[in-house]
Amino acid sequence: MLLAMPELPEVETVARALRPRLAGRRIRRVQILSRRIVSGPAEEFAARLCGRRIRGLRRRGKFLLAELEGAVLAIHLGMTGSLRWNAAPGPHTRAIFFLDRGRLVFDDLRQFGRLEASEQAPARLAGLGPEALEISAQELRRRLEGRRAALKALLLDQRILAGLGNIYADEALFRARIHPCAAPARLSAARLRRLHQAIREVLQEAIRAGGSSVSDYVDPDGDPGRFQFEHRVYRRTGLPCPRCGALIRRLRVAQRSTHYCPRCQRP
Repeated sequence: MLLAMPELPEVETVARALRPRLAGRRIRRVQILSRRIVSGPAEEFAARLCGRRIRGLRRRGKFLLAELEGAVLAIHLGMTGSLRWNAAPGPHTRAIFFLDRGRLVFDDLRQFGRLEASEQAPARLAGLGPEALEISAQELRRRLEGRRAALKALLLDQRILAGLGNIYADEALFRARIHPCAAPARLSAARLRRLHQAIREVLQEAIRAGGSSVSDYVDPDGDPGRFQFEHRVYRRTGLPCPRCGALIRRLRVAQRSTHYCPRCQRP
């Protein structure tokens, strides 16, 4: 099975689809079908949410944050989680939110997703770095300069840059013509600016395409993303580079499969 954690474009797609549907709705009942996905006792989790009105929905990194009256519901989709609007429960349904109009179904095959309810956003979100779509070129350079670790590993570190993951790090590095194992300390300011531009471009294009569906990801209406058809290197090992024709290679960086062109992205 091919697995890929939903990243910024997928989570942003979900947020944009659900925001107008959830705003102003009141949670009438919460049914937890798997205790593994909630923090604390399931009964307390459900009781904390019941009766509260949803004020809004936003994204922070790879997290969805539903802002309620007097509470925040933090949702992380994990590897295979999805939020389905008015869907029928299925064999992998782990939680159902019954609203005063409509319902939200949380499916998760692998059960790595997490639901957390608290008075404020979880403290661990405070450790996230700037948003990948909002960080300036100067700030990205400041956070990377002087570091000798592999650039791909640093881009996956959510404390440095929030929201970027394996798919879009590979695609951005290819567009910027930078090897995934390059050390930022050895990159010029111009190349780092090119990387910053590539990150923004690939994320914006992916959002417009509804994200990438390479495993279980679907949007709240059950529709897959389309950006997987635009991938230039990700999971294209052995296929020709769309730029130069060299065969795409794969290596491991930070315990993640990494795809690159050996000719366009020289060390």
